[in-house]
Amino acid sequence: MSDSKVSGVVHLIEETKTYGAKGFRKRLVVLEQDKGSFTNYVPVEFTRDLCDTVDDMNMGDEVEITYRLNGRRWQKDANSEVKYFLSCEAVAFRVVGSGPGGEPMTEKVTDANDAFNEAGDDDAPF
Repeated sequence: MSDSKVSGVVHLIEETKTYGAKGFRKRLVVLEQDKGSFTNYVPVEFTRDLCDTVDDMNMGDEVEITYRLNGRRWQKDANSEVKYFLSCEAVAFRVVGSGPGGEPMTEKVTDANDAFNEAGDDDAPF
C-alpha cells in the first residue's frame, strides 16, 4: 500500500515526549485546513528520529506531510470492551510556504532519503 499525503498550515507543534524504558519518542504536529464553513484540525505523529526533523517546521508554515495510518486493537481483559485506535504517523514532510513574517516561500524537503528523492534519473548510481 502506498503512503498518502495531507497538507495544511502548521497550527501546533508539541515538544518531543519520551515513553517507556527503551525511550520511544513521539512529537505531535497539528495541521489546520480551512474547509470553507469549518476548520479541520489534523493531528500527525512524528516518531523516533523524525521528531528532530520537526525543528525545521514553524507555526504558520504551509506543509505537505506524507503519512501512513496505523491501527491498534486494545482490550483490558477478556471480559472488557474491545477498543480500536487510529494514528496518523508521518514518514516525511516538505515545507511549501512559510507563515507571516517567515522566510520567503521556498520548498524544503525533509526525508530520510532526501538525496535519493531529489536526484534525477541521470544521478542514480545504478
